[in-house]
Amino acid sequence: MTAFATALESGADLLCSLPRRRSGVPEARLAAAEWAARHPAVRARLIVDQRPGTPVVDYDLVLDHPRGGTVALTAPPEDGLPWLVDHSTHWAAGHLVTVDDVHVSVSQALTMLRSLSRGGATPYQEIVDQCLLASAVDDTLPVSAADLQATADEFRRGRGLHDRAATLAWLESAGMSEERFEAYITGIARRRRFRLDKEGELAAARLDARPGDFARVRAVWVTGGERVPAATPDELFGRLAELGDAMVTVGTRFEGDLPVPMRGAAPGAVVGPVQLPDGGFLTGAVLSRTPAVSGDPETLAAAGRAAFADWLAGRRADATVEWHWS
Repeated sequence: MTAFATALESGADLLCSLPRRRSGVPEARLAAAEWAARHPAVRARLIVDQRPGTPVVDYDLVLDHPRGGTVALTAPPEDGLPWLVDHSTHWAAGHLVTVDDVHVSVSQALTMLRSLSRGGATPYQEIVDQCLLASAVDDTLPVSAADLQATADEFRRGRGLHDRAATLAWLESAGMSEERFEAYITGIARRRRFRLDKEGELAAARLDARPGDFARVRAVWVTGGERVPAATPDELFGRLAELGDAMVTVGTRFEGDLPVPMRGAAPGAVVGPVQLPDGGFLTGAVLSRTPAVSGDPETLAAAGRAAFADWLAGRRADATVEWHWS
């Protein structure tokens, strides 16, 4: 049995054992945290739903799948109805979240998630971010044919939809008409154009403020379940053939895109082994570093992306977010 299958079986047992009263939620969170510590690879999160007007609570356990994405595990007591179905007749069941003045239904959120999934962000954060963008974008502005085509091409490439037949099959499986898909892509294109314009607006100032983040760094690093000690880059390279399932990365990155433990390391220095939040280990070495070039288009684009992430994080921190499931 794989580690993920073991976690699924054990997670179901955990859900069945949790107390179903509001007074027992702290105990449930503690039990889930202890369970998650024993299964670090799945990065488990316990979702608690407090039923409106009753002392009863329900739980979901959300796990990271080893091949990407997430799996939500639920274990409804007695009647066998998942809590999302059980609440479907409640007056607020169709409303998922309100971010400032933007209201999102469950169906709208599911549509959002078809086009999202950024690395390092939870689905909750992605939905909030899209609401913030929706409030910032002027929906009356026209979208150019070039922006529409670029957005549609990017969307299809990301899902392996390389021809019209594959795209139509995807639409059918998603329950979307061609007209609805066109409106959907138009919305994405409008937000994409806003993001690109904002990145261009902020890029130069971000680069001037923190040029070190955009130095070009050639580096090698190894991540995996075992410590990989090495005293020099040559010794680290010499051990690559014996590492088995470890992941080896060799290449040039901007300083800010390196793994956090390696940022600022001197050329020739070996970093680690350092334990990572997921329980694995990292060992790496910086081979060379070239200072940022202010007029380089690729460097400016990277600075724009970093600046936009900072801008969005600031909007997120100031936003009023109300989830309607609790």
